[in-house]
Amino acid sequence: MSIKRVGCLLVLMGWHVLAVAELYLPPLFADGMVLQRNKPVVVWGSTEPAVEVRVAFAGQDAVTRADEKGCFRVVLQPMEASADPRVMTIEAGDELRTVSNVLVGEVWLCSGQSNMQWPVSSSNDFEEERAVASYPGLRMFLTELTFALEPQEQVEGRWAVTTPQSVAGFSAVAYFFGRELHEELGVPVGLIRSAWGGTAIEAWSPMDSLVKYPHVLDAIKHRQKQGETFDTEAVNRQNMADLEAWKKAVEVAKKRGEKPPRRPFWKHHPVLSQHYPANLYHAMIHPHLPFSMRGAIWYQGEANTHSIEAAKLYRELLENMTMSWRDAWDDSFSFYAVQLVNFMEPVKAAVQDSAWAHIRQSFLDFHKEVEGAGIAVGIDVGEADDIHPRDKQTVGYRLAQQALVHDYGFERVAGGPIYESVEMKGSQVVLHFSDVGSGLMAKDGEPLRWFAVAGEDQAFVRAKAEIVGETVVVHHPEVKEPKAVRYAWANNPEGCNLFNNEGFPASPFRTDDW
Repeated sequence: MSIKRVGCLLVLMGWHVLAVAELYLPPLFADGMVLQRNKPVVVWGSTEPAVEVRVAFAGQDAVTRADEKGCFRVVLQPMEASADPRVMTIEAGDELRTVSNVLVGEVWLCSGQSNMQWPVSSSNDFEEERAVASYPGLRMFLTELTFALEPQEQVEGRWAVTTPQSVAGFSAVAYFFGRELHEELGVPVGLIRSAWGGTAIEAWSPMDSLVKYPHVLDAIKHRQKQGETFDTEAVNRQNMADLEAWKKAVEVAKKRGEKPPRRPFWKHHPVLSQHYPANLYHAMIHPHLPFSMRGAIWYQGEANTHSIEAAKLYRELLENMTMSWRDAWDDSFSFYAVQLVNFMEPVKAAVQDSAWAHIRQSFLDFHKEVEGAGIAVGIDVGEADDIHPRDKQTVGYRLAQQALVHDYGFERVAGGPIYESVEMKGSQVVLHFSDVGSGLMAKDGEPLRWFAVAGEDQAFVRAKAEIVGETVVVHHPEVKEPKAVRYAWANNPEGCNLFNNEGFPASPFRTDDW
């Protein structure tokens, strides 16, 4: 386990400075926490220099001595899962801290932008979900929204046990993912939500992993220059005026029975904001190191669809971030992402060469090429007029299947058909897939939709597609010598219907690299 940290004695978060002599524990080490089973558990903090520190939990007694800066770190040996609420004690000199109601099970980081932040209260069937939300062994740590220009040691947050009262504010995707694991594995599950709406992947990646990208260096220079002339007071006055106007517009829309307008974009300082590269890694990921975890789930990408070029680069950026997080935790750190769902007005064209189509291909390539990583396909759960679809149950369930199969050894199908290879047979194109499960199907029993074929001219036309065994055969009478096929290649390929019999949709894909 590689731990990259800065000094732990003086911890600056906002305006708070911890006193030197005080025994300090990160907010993760609080009542109700869940520890990762079957992995070494690191307990760390700060106290007076050279003081002996003793950590006791579950029959283990680990002793160390704080270094010259007052930092300490002890390691508890791997433990089996336990739903028994136990107490951890930390002694440093004459100070004693107790952490109560501690469970041992599976711990996952849940990160990304607004669709990961999106609460259960705004998701489908909230009242029904709230009524059954009583899981003493399912807990979520809600990380405070904050940013920093340098790696931080501390971030505020709190553990919450799943109850009908608490579940409303939980991340919906994380909750439904964790609930599935909790029920299938029969062990406690801890979820660490660290997500912020509207943020790009660059903000969640460590700076030393980003400097190889010219666009990041250019953005840093540009934002720093903007920051020199940024009038914070004037911008904040305009932000407040925009917010008040929006609130009035919402009230008018409600009275008319219309859909309310979207909240206005809040203008931020170009450097001192959550949008600056690495700022969220510094403040919302780094402080959780080296808390032991199984892996991470990720729902982000919308903020990286501002151009087709950005969407294509996302494949590399996603692997870059994943590997950086693995360097920080350990090489076995699993990573499962949500491929962006269908969104925006459907088009009649055979294909739509858009950033959303290309970023889905980036997710697919990531799934196929990065060990210990995967995607949950959501091409059937989106909403044309809302970037925040309410069906978070399906997304959480599909993420959980990836983990259950690849991390916990369940023998089942983890997801939908994945395009693997292509054969050209005269005027026909034969497509081969993995993850077909017990067979391919058209979900609604209708002919397959959203397949397009092109010849040498690269002009795609809607094609006829038929399931033949574990393959799909595609053809069009006017394309005598086909060169490429694309499936569900659009912002919103509404009604795309290639699934496996287990009910998972096929990922959109293309066979070409045009």
